[in-house]
Amino acid sequence: MTTLGITINGQVHAPTEVRDDLSMNDFLREYLGMTGTKFGCGAAQCLSCAVIIDEPDGSSRTSPTCVLPAASFHGKTIRTVEGHAKNGELSPLQKAFITHFAFQCGYCTAGFLNEGQVFLERLEKTPVPRAGLEELIAEALDGHLCRCTGYVKYHEAVRDVILGEPKRYLTQESRG
Repeated sequence: MTTLGITINGQVHAPTEVRDDLSMNDFLREYLGMTGTKFGCGAAQCLSCAVIIDEPDGSSRTSPTCVLPAASFHGKTIRTVEGHAKNGELSPLQKAFITHFAFQCGYCTAGFLNEGQVFLERLEKTPVPRAGLEELIAEALDGHLCRCTGYVKYHEAVRDVILGEPKRYLTQESRG
């Protein structure tokens, strides 16, 4: 048994004793009832299980949860797909996913949504030129697998959020 204390979507979850072999995915789904994080391949290859880890330096990254023990998340601050909406209002990225029907069966959506959110946050801190944006989006979403072949729609949704607020995500010279 190992102690796990974690902050998820802004809520502190007091130290809890968990089995050493309990995956983070199982902790979220079975202990907390947070079923938005999916179990896909079980080998961290499809990334349907990806959550956002917020680092102390203000950066964020995604991490698989299917192969990592819950105990390895001790002391961390994470966000799951359930944490995107605020006060019942969907995030701009969630709205774009709906507009573009970027979810087909929906199984991989949480991983794509989390990765897209991390990418948007990175662009807020370090805007990029419009030229090359398509490749940057493709690179950001690379590694996430969609068995329904919905890649284009995810890409379009992320791009539309960026182009919808160019002052937020793009460099000065690429806005004009």
